[in-house]
Amino acid sequence: MIVQASRYFWSLRREFIKYFLVGVSAVVFDMGTLVLLKELLNIAPVFAIILNQMVVLVYVFFTNKHWSFRNGDLPHKQMVRFVTLALYNYFFSVSIMYIFNHRLFSFDYRLVRIVTIAAMVPWNFFLYKYWVYKP
Repeated sequence: MIVQASRYFWSLRREFIKYFLVGVSAVVFDMGTLVLLKELLNIAPVFAIILNQMVVLVYVFFTNKHWSFRNGDLPHKQMVRFVTLALYNYFFSVSIMYIFNHRLFSFDYRLVRIVTIAAMVPWNFFLYKYWVYKP
């Protein structure tokens, strides 16, 4: 069973590396726009997350669809699934920012965002692969 699981995860390495690279570029884009909105435009972190996520999500959808998972299907059903997952991730991100930066604690908003993104990486990979962009 361990050998089969190892083979399975090894077979996903290329897709995961591409997904990871898209994720890293999205984090840079995400953090850059978040800091820009917060520091230069003086927008509260909770509201900055609301704004920057709209742009980042479009980037992530199309980059993962065409490059990471090489899916050429028409995107209607995929977009519905992606938006469903994105809404979950969005509310998760906003809630975590609200709890850990705004309401109960005063952790640095950048740290909260990075930890939140890291927590979402594993479930997003498998949901993108087997649900959003399923062949």
